[in-house]
Amino acid sequence: MVNSRSVLLLVCTVLVVGAICGSDARQDGKRRPCCVAVTNLDMSAEVVGETYRQQAATPPCVKAIIFNTEYGPLCADPNAQWVKDLIASMTRV
Repeated sequence: MVNSRSVLLLVCTVLVVGAICGSDARQDGKRRPCCVAVTNLDMSAEVVGETYRQQAATPPCVKAIIFNTEYGPLCADPNAQWVKDLIASMTRV
């Protein structure tokens, strides 16, 4: 049985892949991943690794924190508390 978390993660991954294929967001002449939507649902359990990327809002891209998951990139709302908590735990020394 498929759980809702897996479905949401799949949808987020599809949004990122679609943005990569259809976006004009370029840096140094190369196509870069671009989040066009974010989730505020707590997906911290799906995040793998200790790294993340910040994405600025440059249409069609939206402001996002991009985490890695086993299914691909996850576009998260930088204002969501779980995102702030996860970033804080990744940056503790």
